[in-house]
Amino acid sequence: MPLRAVTDIAPGQRRVFWIGLNSGCTGSAAAGLPSLMSEPSPSRFIASQKRKTLLERLTAFIFREPENREELLEALQEAHSRNLLDADALSMIEGVLQVSELRARDLMVPRTQADMIDVGEPVDSWIGRVIETAHSRFPVFEGNRDHVIGILLAKDLLRYYTEDDFDLRSMLRPAVYIPESKPLNVLLRDFRANRNHMAIVVDEYGGVAGLITIEDVLEQIVGDIEDEYDFDETADNIVAEKGDRFRVKALTEIEAFNEAFGTTFSDQEFDTIGGLVTDHFGRVPRRGDRIEVDGLRFEVLRADARQVHLLQVTRVPKTLAREFAEEEARPEQ
Repeated sequence: MPLRAVTDIAPGQRRVFWIGLNSGCTGSAAAGLPSLMSEPSPSRFIASQKRKTLLERLTAFIFREPENREELLEALQEAHSRNLLDADALSMIEGVLQVSELRARDLMVPRTQADMIDVGEPVDSWIGRVIETAHSRFPVFEGNRDHVIGILLAKDLLRYYTEDDFDLRSMLRPAVYIPESKPLNVLLRDFRANRNHMAIVVDEYGGVAGLITIEDVLEQIVGDIEDEYDFDETADNIVAEKGDRFRVKALTEIEAFNEAFGTTFSDQEFDTIGGLVTDHFGRVPRRGDRIEVDGLRFEVLRADARQVHLLQVTRVPKTLAREFAEEEARPEQ
């Protein structure tokens, strides 16, 4: 009767021997020679593993996943070009990705442009301005704009007409202060957690730099949010900032831009400064893209897949090299 012997030759591999003890056994087993059963040989196993690894490498190379944000945006834009994403969905996804890179200073309303109320003034002197601006919240300060003592909700002013002893200070809600460097994604999470809609932005010295609302952050993701109180106003199309910088809406007409900056851009081909800048790029620019045109540096602060929304404009000091280049570019008379 043959005997069965099993020997481990490698992890996961075994070789089986049948040893013949009498004449009833035939073949290699009768001769006492080892016979390999159905288990594959080590060399074949290693070769198959190598082939599998090579296939996996080729697959990973061809269908590799994005390794950084730029590659992810390219993949999203490719999906948009193949009609897998519509323009609105792509714009919102890009807005979500941009929110984590922006800071409160990038979207805040500067203190000089903010509608604020002086608690020391009679209510009748500023209630007309509240009705005209149609904001839902107003920062209230005492003495100067660096001393904000609270936030007034416009709906609370209804008590002014029903209560004889109306006290403005008792109507104020606590003000929330944030630094200029606070990321917008963190700010949005705080707005949701604390149920706040407005925050006062302070600079490194503790002075009020501006204010920002939850609507400002949401508009960065979904685009401009207009309601029945939003009108086509152009007063805030060009806002001055620190360091001779200006925040300019892309829909600002070129004529108004020329008047503000003393430039001579033509409005024959484009009506807005955003269209002019897009033409110089030769494509729809992305947030952070920069270009210099006629002594002005344009930086894109907000944009989506279809158009530019907000620009930062800085005057570029003239140098000898720039003046020489401009002189060379002038046509000979």
